[in-house]
Amino acid sequence: QVRVVESGGGLVQIGGSLRLSCSASGSIFNVNDMAWYRQAPGKQRELVATITSGGTTNYPDNMKGRFTISRDNVANTIYLEMDSLKPEDTAVYYCAADVTAGYGSGRAWYWGQGTQVTVSS
Repeated sequence: QVRVVESGGGLVQIGGSLRLSCSASGSIFNVNDMAWYRQAPGKQRELVATITSGGTTNYPDNMKGRFTISRDNVANTIYLEMDSLKPEDTAVYYCAADVTAGYGSGRAWYWGQGTQVTVSS
């Protein structure tokens, strides 16, 4: 069984910063790519950033500049540093991990429950 858990969300002022964390745990043989997504009220879930096990990062064009994804492979943990936050960044932020599970259980994407980020004055 694999668990993915996010933390670090909360209420932040406009222009502020916030750091999210996400850890994968359980019966894991290897964690491959990991990613952050977000879903604002009434909108579709959108990709924020991805990172490979080798540390290669990728951001959609509309996410470049204010978001930084990083990774600790030993801890199977990724982070999302968010700067200069705007009200439109308000969303539930989800973490996803491409995991090769232990004991020959195969490879699949696992999702966390999400963490709420609210940007307000």
